[in-house]
Amino acid sequence: MIFSPRLRWALTALLAASKTARTESLADIDHVILFMQENRAFDHYFGTMPGVRGFADPNVQYNNGIPVWKQQVTPQQSKDTDYITPWYINYLGGTWPEATQCMSAGSNGWDANQAAWNHGANNQWAVKNTPYSIGYYKRDDLPVHFALAEEWTVGDMYQESVIASTNPNRVMWISGSINVPGSPQTKDEGGYPYIDNNETPGCDKNGINCYPLKWSTAAEKYEAAGVSWSVFQDADNFDDNPYAWFEQFQDSKKGSNLNNKGMKGQSLDAFYAQAAAGTLPEVSYIVGPMQLSEHPPYSPHDGSWLQRKVAEAVINSPKYSKSVLIVSYDETGGWADHVSPYTSPDGTAGEWIDDPYGAAGRTATGPGFRVPFYIISPFTRKGGVYTEHCDHTSQVSFIEKWQAAKGRDVTTDEMVPWRRENMADLVNAFDFKNPDYSIPNLPEAPQPHTNSKGVYDGSSYCSSQYGNGRPPTPTARATH
Repeated sequence: MIFSPRLRWALTALLAASKTARTESLADIDHVILFMQENRAFDHYFGTMPGVRGFADPNVQYNNGIPVWKQQVTPQQSKDTDYITPWYINYLGGTWPEATQCMSAGSNGWDANQAAWNHGANNQWAVKNTPYSIGYYKRDDLPVHFALAEEWTVGDMYQESVIASTNPNRVMWISGSINVPGSPQTKDEGGYPYIDNNETPGCDKNGINCYPLKWSTAAEKYEAAGVSWSVFQDADNFDDNPYAWFEQFQDSKKGSNLNNKGMKGQSLDAFYAQAAAGTLPEVSYIVGPMQLSEHPPYSPHDGSWLQRKVAEAVINSPKYSKSVLIVSYDETGGWADHVSPYTSPDGTAGEWIDDPYGAAGRTATGPGFRVPFYIISPFTRKGGVYTEHCDHTSQVSFIEKWQAAKGRDVTTDEMVPWRRENMADLVNAFDFKNPDYSIPNLPEAPQPHTNSKGVYDGSSYCSSQYGNGRPPTPTARATH
């Protein structure tokens, strides 16, 4: 007998509910899967989503009577206006919905994003980054992303940890620090601070971004406490595995747990197989392939195919009733967000620095701009919008809280105290007294394009068809 996908998922959910005792606490969770994608901002993806702090925000920031919706432009950028507002990337219709899948906005680096933030004014996205930075997609462009976020729980105050690029943010994700002066680490442990993607041994000319990193990571705490864990990645992981940037993992012996679980890791196929068998480790890190990472110019559609595949592996697992899948993005990738970051007061140890590159002056290293974030679990099903302030360190804190409920101490001493005190541990996003094991019928995701050798090449194919995918900017169109 052949069942439709909808009926099959309903039967799976019914069986899971009938076989599983009511779960009412953190301690009953057995598996946490951490899946981080690349370089997208919250407004850029979810600004049009009902119920979130998006383009309908009633508390939008004003600077000298001007709302942050009105981003300054230069005469060189437009001769007709002095501002541009958030604009729908596919406003021209036609083939643009396909073309903009491989477009880029601006820079994801420290300088451009600190300049866009402008010490909290948050009004320099078009001038210091690009007018494309404030472009956004809608539900029809991102059906899988919207479904995953809305069918479970979406967070609308989840921030990147650092107002900077990929590496610093992923390091915060697995250690809670980038070793800003005043952090628990010493200068000799690397970084000091780590605010760029440097992977060349030694420090840069400013005496910062010292590499490799040497302080203790979350996985080492798990290892010491007997908590099973593993990185899941394929050979093409886009150099997105942050454990590989730490000296203790680089120097780990072949066959050791740090090497097998952290450096080498297991394949994505192994993740799917273990999810199906109910044998995933307690903590899993998903590091996707480059072309599926959603890092511009890599397509959101291709990323949605991977997200759907990972989500289905979890929700169709016999252990779904005891599982949590957390999906996040490392940083904004040069895309704008209208909510100015919630940061610590100037002078907070391990948080503020004098800009080593000179342009920003005295500034906060983070937390930074909002990025897409959602939690998939029976305890977050149809949970609505989670609004607490959080960032990548919140995922570290959540696992600490979860393991403490199981009687294990995996608390890291590496996290800056201000983060631990002010970034939520995510527990309030869960409703353990009213789990919902039903499974929605997710939208289909298009199969990523591959070349004749079966290698993902979506960005190359897209650019061959549409060029850089950038439509004309509709200067001063109040499309939000």
